[in-house]
Amino acid sequence: MVFFKSFSFIKFVLILFRVLPKHYNKQKGLQISSASDVYVESFPQFKHRCSESSETTLIFNVEGTLLRSSSLFPYFMLVAFEAGSIIRALLLLLLYPFLRLISEEMSLKVMVLVCFMGIKKESFRIGSSVLPKFFMEDVSAESFAALRMAKKKIGVTELPQVMVESFLRDYMEVDVVVGRELKEIGGYYVGLYEEKETSKRAQCAEAKLFRDVAELSSTVIGLDNISCSTQNQLFSGCKEIYMVSEAEKLNWSILPRDRYPKPLIFHDGRLAFRPTPLSILAMFMWFPFGLVLSIFRITIAVILPLNVSLPVLFFSGIKLRLLNSDSLNNADHDIIGPKGTLFVCNHRTLLDPLFLSFGLKKPVAAVTYSLSRLSEMISPIRTGRLTRDHDQDSKMMKELLNHGDLVVCPEGTTCREPYLLRLSPLFTELSDNIVPVGMDSHVTMFHGTTAGGSKCLDPFFFMMNPDPSYTVRFLNRVRGASLCKQGDRSRYEVANVVQSELGKALGFECTMHTRKDKYLSLAGNEGLVSA
Repeated sequence: MVFFKSFSFIKFVLILFRVLPKHYNKQKGLQISSASDVYVESFPQFKHRCSESSETTLIFNVEGTLLRSSSLFPYFMLVAFEAGSIIRALLLLLLYPFLRLISEEMSLKVMVLVCFMGIKKESFRIGSSVLPKFFMEDVSAESFAALRMAKKKIGVTELPQVMVESFLRDYMEVDVVVGRELKEIGGYYVGLYEEKETSKRAQCAEAKLFRDVAELSSTVIGLDNISCSTQNQLFSGCKEIYMVSEAEKLNWSILPRDRYPKPLIFHDGRLAFRPTPLSILAMFMWFPFGLVLSIFRITIAVILPLNVSLPVLFFSGIKLRLLNSDSLNNADHDIIGPKGTLFVCNHRTLLDPLFLSFGLKKPVAAVTYSLSRLSEMISPIRTGRLTRDHDQDSKMMKELLNHGDLVVCPEGTTCREPYLLRLSPLFTELSDNIVPVGMDSHVTMFHGTTAGGSKCLDPFFFMMNPDPSYTVRFLNRVRGASLCKQGDRSRYEVANVVQSELGKALGFECTMHTRKDKYLSLAGNEGLVSA
């Protein structure tokens, strides 16, 4: 009896898999085959065609022609994990085998439902803070070169508009983005697509396209994927359509970072890897062990002295590399200011001062612009909170320097990419015994920093990595207080010199961006952390 019930259930599931795709996967848009007056050619001919005209308007399929991978699963997984929760991400992973059995259109609808249902529209910033990095790392150099030859670019995608608009407009310099719109109720996404026929955005984009074409008398060319079963209605305005095959995409190369139209300086999110089905499965298998390992590492660092905790931490997989540590022995005794050494570091993670202490094999006090109460409680070294009041902060740092060494990160916030933010010049007035320290960290699974998440979890996520590593590079000492007092250099000039030396040592690019710029870009606030 049980066997027949099981057989009936399996039969029902198989019938369901056959019926659902037919019901939901309605063919919408204009089929290529129905447009008899459209000239269709292969992608290699596209470069020659665009070079003939400087007034070309290009309509292109984003996931089919711009990105090297045709799988959209990693981007929805990022939305589920970063904007939702780990439970939502696990649910999406469990549904992956089911997604492989159904149609592409139905698969998209299921992923949208899982990832967006219940997400507040106003607080959704993943499209501008997390996804651009992963999109940029998947852009092909060949398709990017094709886009650069067009005067006007219109991106068409089946992805939700909120996921791709920032990436295409800000980083790809696309003029018009036509994506799918999501339904919302009371300011919350319900996890459903708006019907294509009723999408006001698509209608407005189409009207704008043909208005621009009429004004400029430009040539409209389409760039699409030969594997796409449907085609957006915007392609009906193209006289020529060039097709990309999946075989061609396999030979495409990754767009180098130095060719990005806009430098990727800031990005957010906890995941440090591209969440493909296999990699995210490995993450979930590691997660319980990583959580226990993280608590163990933090406990060891807090309760044991440095000479005992360091061997245990290194045995657990943490790596620390020291460079040019001999420069600390070249002390200049003719200095002005407190007796302690002021270590000036670039800021990679919250744990920069701790790993500097590991390298020096002695605890060093640290000051920071923002620190959660939990991080302050579990810190194995003394910490001070800066108030952004010049006189008050200067007084506190001088007192700490009189009692010993002090480390400060004048960038004011962390930066994951190989860039240095503008340094606050406060440190230049405090001492002549300034040692710039170049910090660099590497993780394989989780980032130990966040702009829009819970900062109290930063050390736990960093320590959850299987083998987190740090490189600490000591530079030559720099005078600060005496130069500022004598008027030889202003405090801003000294800060710029330190930034330049750090950039040369680390191979990082110096910028004028500040903490405020980062948080306004990623979180929509100025980065003030409540106690």
